[in-house]
Amino acid sequence: MIKVAIVGATGYTGEELVKILVVHPGVKITSLSAKIDKPAFISELFPELKGKIELICKEPDLDEVAQNADLVFLAVPHGAAMQLAPPLLKKGKTVIDLSADFRLKDASLYPRHYKFSHQAAEFLAEAVYGLPEMYREKIKKAKLIANPGCFPTSVILGILPLAKKKLLDKSAPIFIDAKTGVTGAGRNVVLNSLASEAKENVKAYKVGQHQHQVEMEQILAEASGSELKLTFVPHLIPIQRGILSSIYLQLKDELKEKELWQIFKDSYKDEPFVQVLDLGHFPETKSVRMGNFCRLGLYAKGKVAIAISAIDNLGKGAAGQAVQNMNICCGFSEDEGLI
Repeated sequence: MIKVAIVGATGYTGEELVKILVVHPGVKITSLSAKIDKPAFISELFPELKGKIELICKEPDLDEVAQNADLVFLAVPHGAAMQLAPPLLKKGKTVIDLSADFRLKDASLYPRHYKFSHQAAEFLAEAVYGLPEMYREKIKKAKLIANPGCFPTSVILGILPLAKKKLLDKSAPIFIDAKTGVTGAGRNVVLNSLASEAKENVKAYKVGQHQHQVEMEQILAEASGSELKLTFVPHLIPIQRGILSSIYLQLKDELKEKELWQIFKDSYKDEPFVQVLDLGHFPETKSVRMGNFCRLGLYAKGKVAIAISAIDNLGKGAAGQAVQNMNICCGFSEDEGLI
């Protein structure tokens, strides 16, 4: 049994963490905190938790958090975790950060892509990127885990097997058409993400300048051994949760569809939360809703390959993957508490 704290428990991701961890057999939630007007029982904020957990959620006190927890989830906005993580790490706590504050290895990228200068750059080198399908062995020993972004999770898993085997034509761009539900914007009021505004509408946003692109490029360059060119266009669609990424890839040599499928199947055969669908079948967001799975569908013709990836942005794209990382670093079965 480990004791865990959640800082940022009232956002969509924090709420999802509470709901997963409250039924996890190896976890006791000992502290819940958030930027909140006044302390309140978490079951008052989320009535579906009534009778399952009766902790009070209040403003974060890091000394109290550290005293009561072995592991701390930071489900806070970008720019906040770099202030919170260092004192917790210095007290010997394991930290899983769900923001972008420790995902990028180059501190100089933060002002351009996140509009702030990094205040804890000395911790970037020790942070482990929390994608189990690539960094599982490092996650086992990590004290600071940078949980991946939702778009990068869906995209990287759709490219990783080909990048590792160096089968991509690196002179050709990879085109990514990705669609996300409105919870991807977080719980803060953002006009364009309100249900009434998003209803009956599909829109592209941050074209050519989405902050997740640099994260994808960093990880895929490491996997392939050299830089890959990405063209990433995200779209907001009128669903609550889910991401569907259509990824268009140029291959160095022709591959038959069955060969492409076998490469992905072999790459993910031991992965508990990646499912490669049979040829002719493609994933949909409702098939991964409320869970931690990434489902992949594949197509190939000549030197062109298409990978279609579906995840739940709050599951495998955030809280579910964070719990998967906790399970790995704490020695639990990797799928404990997850569906």
